[in-house]
This record gives sequence, structure tokens and C-alpha cells, in this order.
Amino acid sequence: MLLLIIILTFGCVAFAVMSLYLMFAPRAGVVNTRLESMDPSLALVENSTVTTMAERVAEPLNRIVPISAVEAAKLQKQLLQAGYRSPDAATTFRAIQITLILAMPILVATVCFILGRPLNNFLIWGIISIAFGFYLPKYILRKKILARQRRITWALADMMDLMVVAVEAGLALNAALNRVGDELRGLHPDMQHEIGLVNLEIRVGRSREEALRNLAERTGVDDIRSFVALLIQADRYGSSIAKAVRIFADSLRTKRRQRAEQASQKAALKLIVPLTLFLFPVIILVVLGPAILNLIDLLFS
Repeated sequence: MLLLIIILTFGCVAFAVMSLYLMFAPRAGVVNTRLESMDPSLALVENSTVTTMAERVAEPLNRIVPISAVEAAKLQKQLLQAGYRSPDAATTFRAIQITLILAMPILVATVCFILGRPLNNFLIWGIISIAFGFYLPKYILRKKILARQRRITWALADMMDLMVVAVEAGLALNAALNRVGDELRGLHPDMQHEIGLVNLEIRVGRSREEALRNLAERTGVDDIRSFVALLIQADRYGSSIAKAVRIFADSLRTKRRQRAEQASQKAALKLIVPLTLFLFPVIILVVLGPAILNLIDLLFS
């Protein structure tokens, strides 16, 4: 127990020192600040203090718990879909996950020591805490992916309307994407960042088809995949992009209305559970309560 107290004290002091360092550490340089003011997707990530510290923490931990190349690629793809485009995002995620796996049993041991619980309780709750520390980051990451995909899906309809106006006004596809990205700034930031990355990839020399396919992989939204396939086919076969975009915008608007109707139909079904658990018992108690009390008085008098 004395050794445990020493370890916990050292951990608390170490976390306090790290917190003070992160609070008073120097911020990003002038170049990074100017890039962020121009476009958030251009911000440098290699010199981040958090990612550097996460690399130092995760390097010995990854040796103890290695990860395969397939799992690393899958994790990097999930982080991209959640909006974390830093190359060190997977390392940071692994560091957080392994730190929670090690920290949760220590927290449980401390609680058991303070409450005076036996060792059997510590073993059971220690296993539960390890599983909790392993699955909690994955659960949060999954929730972030779903929330971002939902925002992108709802922003796609506005994007398609703007694309129709821009293409039919005579702009080329690259110029139309650039114009749509400028118009979506502040209204749909997730979609604006993704379109900005597509424009940047085209500027640095990548083909339009590859940049659009990367857009579909980064988002993981089925409607984006359909839109990318439509643009690639129209560009490959030389058909009218304006007509294809207008048809796709009409179908997407219909699909968005159907999704809203589906959500409204589900709301009535979802209200059954809270009504049954909370409202109906209160109504029954209010209506039958006086009669039950009178019946009890009549039977026991």
C-alpha cells in the first residue's frame, strides 16, 4: 500500500507538471498563425506540443502493445472521417487509449484502498476498468464520426444548390468548387474544409479524379461517394456537368425530404417509451389515487 501511495503521488505530480507546461508552453509561430487565418486546413501540425508529447508517451507503450499495419491504416481512416487530419492523430489516439488502460485500474485501486474493500472487489472492478479504458476512446471516436457525417450529409444539399448555380453560370468545375467553398465558409465548416482540401490537392498537381476519390474516403458518406462517381463519369465521358449536377441536386433534395419525413415518423414511436415510463403512471396515480385511498379507508374502518 505504501508503494501504491508513492506511485500515485508521483503520477499526480507528473500530471500537474505536464498541465502547467501545456498551459504556459509557447504557442504556434507566426507562419502557422497566418496559415490558420488564411485557411484552417493549411495549419501546420508537425510542431504541435500536444502531438510531440503524445509521441513520446506512445513510443514505449506501442512497443509493449504493438499494432499491425492494417489496424493502423483503419484507425487513420477513422480519424480522418472524424476530422483529425494530423499525421500524428493515430499516435495521439493510441497514447490516450493505453494511458486510460493503465490509469483506470490505478484509480480503482485507489478507491478500493480508501474505502477498505477486499482484494476480490479490486480484481473484478480492475478488469471492468481496463475494458472501459480500452473501449471509451473508440466509442467517443465513433460518435464523432457519426456526428460529422451527419453534418456533412445535411450540408450536401446546400452545396449542390450552389454547385448548380455556379456551373450553370459558366464556371469550370474547379472554379465552381472553389466558389462553393468560399460561400460555405462559416455556414458548414466541415464541408468547406473538405472542399478546400480538394482544391489544394488539385493545385499541387493531383488529378481531379484522385482528389475527388480522396474526398469520398475522408468523409465516408454515401451521398458524397455518389456525387464523386457522378463527377468522375461526367468528366471522363465528356457529358454536361451542369445537367448531371442539376439532376443529382434534385434527387438529393427529394432524399433529404424523405429523411426528414422518416425522422418525423420515428419520433412518435420513440415517444412511447418515455410516455409509458414517466407520464402514464403519474396519470393513473392522479386519477385512481383518491379512489384507492377511499377504498382503503372503507375496508379497514
